[in-house]
Amino acid sequence: MSRYVMIGLAAIALVSPAFAQKGDVPRGQQDFRACAPCHSLEPDRNMTGPSLANLWGRKAGGLLSFERYSDALKSSGIIWDDRSLNGWLTDPQRMVPDNDMPFQGIKDTRVRADLLAFLKEATKPGAPQQMVQQGGMGGMGGMMGGMTGGGREPDLKKLEPSQQVKAITYCHDTYRVTTADGKTRAFWERNLRFKTDSGRDGPEKGSPAITAAGMMGDRASVIFALPEEITKMIEPRC
Repeated sequence: MSRYVMIGLAAIALVSPAFAQKGDVPRGQQDFRACAPCHSLEPDRNMTGPSLANLWGRKAGGLLSFERYSDALKSSGIIWDDRSLNGWLTDPQRMVPDNDMPFQGIKDTRVRADLLAFLKEATKPGAPQQMVQQGGMGGMGGMMGGMTGGGREPDLKKLEPSQQVKAITYCHDTYRVTTADGKTRAFWERNLRFKTDSGRDGPEKGSPAITAAGMMGDRASVIFALPEEITKMIEPRC
């Protein structure tokens, strides 16, 4: 486990009584509704985030069927247990800086304790199907971050390098988008939309743009000048 992760865990443990607090499983099941749009409890059913099945005792970034872990999480050395998961749910960025999870953390100690109690039961082998299939929205919705703002559509002919798409590859359920600043970002296939804009503010031909979409920062749209550019740009490659 990295030095930064150990420091983060120690700091969170000092201020977080939820680690020692007994949680309520039914309440935690309700709270999990806010997590369900991104995380499944079914083995290897990956969505925006990895499946949480068999989570306790698993190495962070270690689910082989999930291909979108950040380098920071994969190299953290964390093993998921009561203590590490409480730290993660409290403040993911403090615990593992530069991880990709778009989640600000849960500050309410009771909610964390309830959620951990539910997850410990629902993610273990042989968990009841009614737990595993729990889904929907609600519960902690207000803790999951704000909505993106609106406003006038940007001029896609005047782009920052981080918005200029240079390559798109596709492998299994994941798109990887490389931009002109040299960075590559992975998206679950349902979270990346392909659009066209032939209007005045649309992109130049052959120069697609990527823009943020959704509430959580894990969705985006790639906008092309013409429909035929879409299939030409996407390269199947694993």
